[in-house]
Amino acid sequence: MEQEKINRINELARKQRTEGLTAEELAERDALRREYIDSFKDSLRGHLENTYIVDGQGNKTKLRKKGGQP
Repeated sequence: MEQEKINRINELARKQRTEGLTAEELAERDALRREYIDSFKDSLRGHLENTYIVDGQGNKTKLRKKGGQP
């Protein structure tokens, strides 16, 4: 997510605390927050997909999804 969008989320949060937001600004804030959360989840998923567990003997095992799914 671009820094400009993160700055806009913060700007809307500050405005909400001081003045309140219009319906359009609330919708924009919600859309930007959803985009931020989705971006964060994708990044975390990418990190986890490239994570390996190393046991005591030095064997590497790829991290699996919960429930044994590949």
